[in-house]
Amino acid sequence: MEDKPKVAKSKYIRWLFNILGTISVGLGIIGIFLPVMPTTVFLLIAAWCYLRGSENMYYWLLNNKYFGIYLKNYREKRGIPLPAKIISIGLLWITILTSVYFIEYLWLRILLPIIATAVTIHLIMLKTYKEENYQEEYENL
Repeated sequence: MEDKPKVAKSKYIRWLFNILGTISVGLGIIGIFLPVMPTTVFLLIAAWCYLRGSENMYYWLLNNKYFGIYLKNYREKRGIPLPAKIISIGLLWITILTSVYFIEYLWLRILLPIIATAVTIHLIMLKTYKEENYQEEYENL
């Protein structure tokens, strides 16, 4: 992501980017509660859209009390706080195992734990951001 917004010149294109960015923020919010949806990816998409749609929306997202920390840590390659990793992996497995229990299709009962395992490995391999630094950054937003 660039630091200076490059807002589109066309009013209609700006509206399109703002709508897509807002939809992405909504999906990112859903991703906070549904571990199979990638919060940070949707917030990165939203930032990219806002970068081209509205300078105000772009800076709002980057400086948002709840979302800004995701984007800042991603941009600066700091990693994910350990509590966020633990909660994400725990919720992921609760959701997947609950789904597997209620799903009738055998192929889906096999596929979902494979996906959960891959996501778990990915989360574990991500750099862990020190919690004390995270608290300081979060309070400074």
